[in-house]
Amino acid sequence: TGDQLPDFVLNRAGFSNSTILVADRNFGCGSSREQAVHTLVDFGIRSIVAVSFGDIFQANCLKNGLLPVTLPAEVVRAIRHGLDASPGTQLTIDLENEQVVDPDGLVYPFSVDPFGRSCLLAGLDEIDYTLSLLDRVNDFERTETSAPNSH
Repeated sequence: TGDQLPDFVLNRAGFSNSTILVADRNFGCGSSREQAVHTLVDFGIRSIVAVSFGDIFQANCLKNGLLPVTLPAEVVRAIRHGLDASPGTQLTIDLENEQVVDPDGLVYPFSVDPFGRSCLLAGLDEIDYTLSLLDRVNDFERTETSAPNSH
């Protein structure tokens, strides 16, 4: 009917405007269509912290501007516990330095695919990245078509 479920975690006070989703293991498994990622982004989610991700879902995240962060199970569990105990506290993800900072100031390093990271930092998707290389593509085409043995 379109009514919000008051008990759903993202509808509760302190969580309703979250941009980071803290999940568990195998997040996104079975959600291989890009629409799953688009829906999360449209909702306002910019990053997901989890123990693991479905492979296709994780790739789709990076292609569509959503940062998947993988951390050890005990770290994710501790972060979730801390957020549950104090709704509205701040969890920070520093993509440039590849680290998560919890509300207590504890820092957890992570790594993400370098190409995906550079695209996210630049605000580019794969099409934007390709278009940023258009001058180089045009130069290559001019060079190849003017070469003596070109077909």
